[in-house]
Amino acid sequence: MALTAKQLKDSKQFRDTVASLYGGGLDYQAERYAMLFNKHLSDFGKEGAFFSSPGRIEVIGNHTDHNNGKVLCASISVDNLGCVTRMDGKIVVASIGYPVVEVDIDDLLPNADEYGKSEALVRGVIAYYKEHGFNVGGFAATTTSDVFNGAGVSSSASFELLICEILNVMYNDGKIDAVTKARAAQYAENVYFGKPCGLLDQSAISLGGVSYIDFRDIDDLEIANVEWTFSDLDIVLTNTGGDHADLTDQYASIRSEMEGVAAAMGAEKLRGVDETEFWKSLPQLQRKVSGRAILRAIHFFNENERVEKALDAVRTCDVVKFGEMIESSGRSSYELLQNCYPLGDTAQRIPLGLAIGGRMSGVLATRVHGGGFAGTVIAYVRRADTDAYVNRMKSVFGDKNVYVIGVRNCGTRAVKLDV
Repeated sequence: MALTAKQLKDSKQFRDTVASLYGGGLDYQAERYAMLFNKHLSDFGKEGAFFSSPGRIEVIGNHTDHNNGKVLCASISVDNLGCVTRMDGKIVVASIGYPVVEVDIDDLLPNADEYGKSEALVRGVIAYYKEHGFNVGGFAATTTSDVFNGAGVSSSASFELLICEILNVMYNDGKIDAVTKARAAQYAENVYFGKPCGLLDQSAISLGGVSYIDFRDIDDLEIANVEWTFSDLDIVLTNTGGDHADLTDQYASIRSEMEGVAAAMGAEKLRGVDETEFWKSLPQLQRKVSGRAILRAIHFFNENERVEKALDAVRTCDVVKFGEMIESSGRSSYELLQNCYPLGDTAQRIPLGLAIGGRMSGVLATRVHGGGFAGTVIAYVRRADTDAYVNRMKSVFGDKNVYVIGVRNCGTRAVKLDV
């Protein structure tokens, strides 16, 4: 039976769900859920269950996770939404606006021809689950997403975790913990998708809310849930232009150069290098690695300190200190990490976004967001000045490229409805 937006809006459970997951937008979400349910029913002939997987922001901790650093991250109020039913033998994902993805659950070898494709992510998650003794099975999913693609809020990780949670609920009684799901998603991206990401994106989405994560021991993460205390701040993302799709090599260079410095210091990762010894060794180190690699290592050490200070600022609601840490992180990413525009790029959209935001009243802090090189800047703006900031950024980067988002207090989950 078809589902209407009115039925959903009349449901207290749905209204509460919308408030919890999205912070508002009841009419939009009711239309969205009803459309997805009815399309799934039409295409697959069965009523489906809903699953929601958010995007994420990196609050602070830019490019540190892959070298066992520290981060402060959060899931946010946009999501990949799926309507799902069981199916034998294969997984079919029909994402609205994209080609249908179909994966045989018994054909799990990595395939280089699938690098960068959604099929690889699905296949990689299944393979990880099987290798670790979890149950897998087929399903059909119709999905829609407002996790903006190529803008640094981890649309691929959101998709991965959606697959993880569907398999978790449908075939494992919901018993797989958040960190294990994050590891499965990272494995899919590293081994099957061909992107050497760390674990930040997947962890933020899987855990939900604001999370402090110390990656010192990758097998035993230190994780703390943190209450977001800045009720007078809006978080604004601006997609300044460009796409991450062709920049994998430049992302990978950050990790490889940091690890090159670590290797020259006798360690596998930078977290295993004593910072005092690093500074003492610069005369010899510069003959072994590039100057850029050394600057990126300096960013790593300083960023870990900033994460701890930012964490303290959030816990004590010290908005001034928080802003100082975010601004300092942004300058370091620009000058030391050097991920604010790709090599040879003359458009330099991220620097333009940072320059505009830095001139505006009420902007507490602004910095490159996520992987960088192309895409997004994040700004923390005092609520009274948000409209002015948003309007200014829209005038330069376009109406559809500026987003006021909220922190979402839960990670990827099944969405239960009483209609």
